[in-house]
Amino acid sequence: MKLVVLFLAAVCCCCCSLGSAGEKEDQKYKLQEVRSQLGQVKKLEQVKKMMQNETMLNSPPHDVEDCCYLSALQCFHDNLEVHFNGTRGIQRKPLRSLRRSLKNPLTKKAVEHCPPEKKTTTTCHECNSQPKVNVTVFLDRLESLIQQALTRLESK
Repeated sequence: MKLVVLFLAAVCCCCCSLGSAGEKEDQKYKLQEVRSQLGQVKKLEQVKKMMQNETMLNSPPHDVEDCCYLSALQCFHDNLEVHFNGTRGIQRKPLRSLRRSLKNPLTKKAVEHCPPEKKTTTTCHECNSQPKVNVTVFLDRLESLIQQALTRLESK
């Protein structure tokens, strides 16, 4: 009887550890997908025109504080929603996909990072109070945020 209980406990432990490993892999895959979608968005004519016109957007800094990754992601999403909404036709699909991916729970969970000791001491800035940067810098910072989250996931 004791042997059966120990066997079942071992099976449960294995299943739990596989579940969390699977979730981590799903998060990595989602971040890689976001990075790919971002690459597609950078190639769009509408985005290239915005780059040439020196359109300015609020952007979190390159070195976002640990507990502010999620609010930074939300800021990037909101700016994409407002400033990149004028695209038409086939160009709309990569932007729509990127915006959806940024709102996806897997993306949010993958980006979220807040060590327990910093939870009470960190104050994140509002998106509107972030400095304005050109579209190229904005997209590069978004890519950097995604890459940092990917690197953190891969090192765990």
